[in-house]
Amino acid sequence: MQILEYDLVTFPVTNARILCVEDDADIARMLAEVLQDSGFRPVLVGSAVQMDALLKRESFDLIVLDVMLPGEDGLSICRRLRASSSIPIIMVTARGEDIDRILGLELGADDYVTKPFNSRELVARIRALLRRVESGAAARSRPRPLTFAGWRINPTTRELHDPAGVRITLTGAEFDLLLAFCRNPGQVLSREQLIEQAFGGLIASVERSIDVHISRIRQKIEPDPKDRSMIKTVRLGGYVFTPAVEQL
Repeated sequence: MQILEYDLVTFPVTNARILCVEDDADIARMLAEVLQDSGFRPVLVGSAVQMDALLKRESFDLIVLDVMLPGEDGLSICRRLRASSSIPIIMVTARGEDIDRILGLELGADDYVTKPFNSRELVARIRALLRRVESGAAARSRPRPLTFAGWRINPTTRELHDPAGVRITLTGAEFDLLLAFCRNPGQVLSREQLIEQAFGGLIASVERSIDVHISRIRQKIEPDPKDRSMIKTVRLGGYVFTPAVEQL
């Protein structure tokens, strides 16, 4: 792959700040134009090195992250970001590379689009992710924490604590899914219902995305991930959250 070097480009607009990590200069500038026309404030960088330098001094509302990058690739970057940040991440993958999409979700990406992508779809996915973040902030004065099996989930602070009081890191998508389960304990929820309740009806086009997110939640909350006693799969039905849930 040819490594392209270009200067950092910013565009004065009015809305959320979007960091685009894309080494193809033509695609990057197209992204910037689409996002700017949609009212966002895009910033372009071409590598992990540029991204890291920028994140040390500036904050962003969302990251659009290409998988194929010079030096450190997008999957490695996603894993590293998730170790310390819950910023929404949309992965950009090559068409047909299912393994990249699945790995991206398993490493903590919130959503993905495939190249060549429809600009309207990308903008819709960005807006959907940002709405989830905004709705969580707007709800701070309303919902009370919920508890299940000794765990505590707080919709206000968007935090999850285990029975020992240790905070467990969740991605935005994982938190929204677990909260949807906690608000519907004992009910069989189809993938379509989970998509509607947790994501407002918009997520990556394949249902596999839900399965990957739920697999990651299980790894974090199940006493025995192989037993799946908290989130059970209902054949031909979906999933059911089995613990009793109480509001504090």
